[in-house]
Amino acid sequence: MEKYGEFSNFALFPIKLKSKVWKTTEHCFQAQKFDNKEYQEKIRKATTPMKAAQLGRSRKVRILKNWDSKKDNVMYDALKAKFTQYPELQELLLGTKEKVLIEHTENDSYWGDRGDGTGKNRLGKLLMKIREELKK
Repeated sequence: MEKYGEFSNFALFPIKLKSKVWKTTEHCFQAQKFDNKEYQEKIRKATTPMKAAQLGRSRKVRILKNWDSKKDNVMYDALKAKFTQYPELQELLLGTKEKVLIEHTENDSYWGDRGDGTGKNRLGKLLMKIREELKK
């Protein structure tokens, strides 16, 4: 695994959230885009995080109208579960001290930095927020 690969939503750390066990934070996040409980369950049971992501990005099933206003909170809840349910991940996150955390990827300008630093880096910002909360 790449250094800090554990921070990825694709990292295989099952989380307990919303009375269910999710194989990864990606599974959990993608499923929350939908009201359709059967489709949520299909995403939850997806064999890989990539498959969960593909199902979540499909627009064959209608996503929540207010998804854009909810997605940061959904991601926060999934990340918070992950970093509080695994002491080794909490230790790894706290070990980054005051470093700026960046999701460095060319194919995402919202959760990542777009590869050139112009993206919003929302994932990195949420990880830093959780790190601050865990310090207390």
